[in-house]
Amino acid sequence: MYGHQTGDAVMMLGRNSTVVDDWSPADNPYAIALSEAQWWQRTAALAVRRIHADDEDGDPFFSSRQIDARQLCIALHQLLVAEKLEQTALKELGIDPAVGQALTQAREHFEATLPGVKHMRDGLTHFEDWSRGKGLGPQKERRAARDEPRDVARAYSSFAYDPQADTVTMGPYQIDVGAVDEAAGALAYAIYLAAHEVDRRNTARFRTTVLRALTDAGIPCGPEKAVHVSAGDDGRVWLSLTPGGLDGEPERQELAERTVAALTAAALRLAESMPLQPEESVTRLVGWQSLRVEPAPSI
Repeated sequence: MYGHQTGDAVMMLGRNSTVVDDWSPADNPYAIALSEAQWWQRTAALAVRRIHADDEDGDPFFSSRQIDARQLCIALHQLLVAEKLEQTALKELGIDPAVGQALTQAREHFEATLPGVKHMRDGLTHFEDWSRGKGLGPQKERRAARDEPRDVARAYSSFAYDPQADTVTMGPYQIDVGAVDEAAGALAYAIYLAAHEVDRRNTARFRTTVLRALTDAGIPCGPEKAVHVSAGDDGRVWLSLTPGGLDGEPERQELAERTVAALTAAALRLAESMPLQPEESVTRLVGWQSLRVEPAPSI
């Protein structure tokens, strides 16, 4: 589901810090937002499945469905947090505002479908304030309207899942558990699409870098030229020799050597499943293989 750039950044989350000393999640907040959105969307889906399952554990004091309802509200709120981080990243990266606007529309649909999720989560995680009527948001507004804190606390109490109505309620807020999967999945997918736009922009810029390196070396490149450089659907940049005017192996050998030298001079390299040595890259290009271009690691 991820583009390779987003996927690479997300995969770093599971690596030991000693593997890549200079890596930081702060370098790729757009990818972190996507990763968190995927995790919390699946957490919400798991909570829904557990709520709807006929496997209450029989605890006489604590219903597993009520516990899962609490986890559900927290997971849904975290999806909103992921959307907020994605929006921040989009602005910092200068991505087309239309991308952020589309994400905003998805978030507004989510909030309309599952109203009050943020306040329900706040009431759960800040019970030390909300149980006394001292919470922020709607409780603060009620206090500003001269309502007594104990009355405010009463109005936002009684969190519960109702199996007959299939709803979770806290005070004036209520969400339909049956609507969660679609709403959470749609918002998570919208965050994915926004992150994909970042990958597309980065890929286009990298392709331009590759084309410039070849052009500066006097190597003809383009759709109808001797060297073809394309942006793949996987978010990578691919390079190959163009069949047609270079059918002779000596000519292909000479062009491949010039191409690899130009890329090396620009701190770029060619790769298959693994990076290739220059002589290996030349052999693959002469054999009409398409290879991906990637930055060469700094020494």
